[in-house]
Amino acid sequence: MTETTSAAGSAKTPAAKFGGRGLNIGIIVAAVLTVIGLVLWGVQLSGGMVQTNMRNLDSWGLYITCFMFLVGLSAGGLIISSAPRVFGMEGFGGISKIAVWTSICCTVLAIGFVVVDLGQPLRLWELLAYSNLGSPLMWDIIVLATYLILSIVYLWATLRFEGGKGSATSLRVISVIALVCAILVHSVTAWIFGLQQGREMWHTALLGPWFVSSALVCGVALVLVVVIALRRAGYLQLDQKNVVKMVKLLGVFVCVDLYFFGCDLLTEAFPAGSGADIVAMLTTGPLALFFWIEVVGCAVTAVIAFTPKLRTNPLIVVGALLAIVGIFCKRVQLLVGGFQIPNLDLPAVVSGPALTDAGAALQSAGGAMVYFPSLLEFGVTLGVVGLGALLLLLGLKFLPLKPVEKSH
Repeated sequence: MTETTSAAGSAKTPAAKFGGRGLNIGIIVAAVLTVIGLVLWGVQLSGGMVQTNMRNLDSWGLYITCFMFLVGLSAGGLIISSAPRVFGMEGFGGISKIAVWTSICCTVLAIGFVVVDLGQPLRLWELLAYSNLGSPLMWDIIVLATYLILSIVYLWATLRFEGGKGSATSLRVISVIALVCAILVHSVTAWIFGLQQGREMWHTALLGPWFVSSALVCGVALVLVVVIALRRAGYLQLDQKNVVKMVKLLGVFVCVDLYFFGCDLLTEAFPAGSGADIVAMLTTGPLALFFWIEVVGCAVTAVIAFTPKLRTNPLIVVGALLAIVGIFCKRVQLLVGGFQIPNLDLPAVVSGPALTDAGAALQSAGGAMVYFPSLLEFGVTLGVVGLGALLLLLGLKFLPLKPVEKSH
């Protein structure tokens, strides 16, 4: 009895450490970054979008890249949380609440990047008041808002069920709706690009399933990193076998994603034609750095996932981070690649970044890339990411996200 009490006491000690000074410092740092981001956003609002390196030739940039990336992080987290309940499978050690909360934080960030990309907050009202329901952009806005509300409801229903106030059947119904919506939100985001016939890099039916596979990769990877970090900090206790199950799942998703990428490259490159220019742009051209970081990083992740001796927590974190970085590089390739090859014979008549001094010094860092973010864009992005970190840490501090008996 004494040994049991002692073991329980020692297990609780790290948890007290987690919720103490270190967590509060993290919250303060995240809050400071958020304030800095708001100040820089104010500079962007006062000086106009000309301060960014986005132009007519590349009307989307870092903000929309981050939007695509975060939608994937969000959808992937919700999918691995809801899928076990939907199909009646064994879960991953009661991490569903943490996975849903990371999903909610990522969705808020994705919406935040849309807001800063619009140029003026009042355009949100114009977007709703003069919306075109035949546009995929409006489909995405509607699905994303629905998805955020549904994620919050799903977390609330889970907490209610664990408190003994809800039924397993109702929670499973909500899980089914959440799973469908998570897949749908990423599919609609893919259609925004895939339905653009003027951009050969984007116009492919493969983009929908490719986006979903990428969401599963980075979503599982993010949850893995968060769970391992929280377990080390003493916030939760999780059997290593559950971590290994997630790692194996990550390896499968990475292989599927690379397979889709290979299919797309083969379709573009064979037979030799205009698509060969796109393949060259990715493999040896201006976007080659992002391409090889993705391919090599994801390949390393797969090796770690499928080699038992390499499935140690430090290497698992490294593999998960490589997968996240790889999927972000994939988003960069997609967005910048769509603008890299002009769809006009005489694009020089359209304004380019050389016409103003905004971000000119940093633009050269992109080399032959048609777009590279300005310092202001990096600053605003850092502020939005700080907001996400603030939400995540506040949730861990104040919400009952730790697993209980019913979580399993």
